Amino acid sequence: MRRQRGFTLIEIAIVLVIIGLLLGGVLKGQELITSARVRNLIALQDGVKAAFFGFQDRFRAYPGDYAAAVVNINGATVNGDGDGLIELAGAGTAAREDIAVWEHLSRAGFINGSYVYAAAPTPASNAISPYTVPMQVINDAVYADAAPAARHNIKTGNQIPAEIIAELDRKIDDGDAMRGSFRFSAYAPGGNAPDPALCHNAGQWIVVGAAVSPNCGGASLF
Repeated sequence: MRRQRGFTLIEIAIVLVIIGLLLGGVLKGQELITSARVRNLIALQDGVKAAFFGFQDRFRAYPGDYAAAVVNINGATVNGDGDGLIELAGAGTAAREDIAVWEHLSRAGFINGSYVYAAAPTPASNAISPYTVPMQVINDAVYADAAPAARHNIKTGNQIPAEIIAELDRKIDDGDAMRGSFRFSAYAPGGNAPDPALCHNAGQWIVVGAAVSPNCGGASLF
């Protein structure tokens, strides 16, 4: 009769070590991917901010709102109304100034690409986030706050996982979705708008549990 042989303690220990190494590698890989995505979003926002203030310094006006853009910027096709606010529609122009921003910045050489004004956000008219959603520069109050007041801000757009937007907030601000220079925003140029109740709870980003949202967004306030 053949004697049945089981695993020795050493063999079991080796298997457990291998499994631990594999799990550690997977988790480390996920962490590296998350960090890379966060750095990409930060770099994109920083680049837009630098371009915005560079444009303001040269033309003494905001991109998108610049009333003499067609005359002074080669290739610009629309003007803003020059009232010092980047709006959905300025009082003195039918153009959407939040979209004209990108044409003004690119035609003036402050950002890469060659954006062309359109009546609605498209990849040809707006900078696109790493999550393939048009970004927005505007003066509005579409961001989390107990009593929001209109301010100029850069919006990431929607479709960003909660854990990514939370890590971004922790790296560049205070980690609070309702305070500081970076807040939650429900702005959604396409698809479903982020649900505040699934992205944060009284400012605390929701990044654990079954209800973690893959559809959040934020706004960097100037």
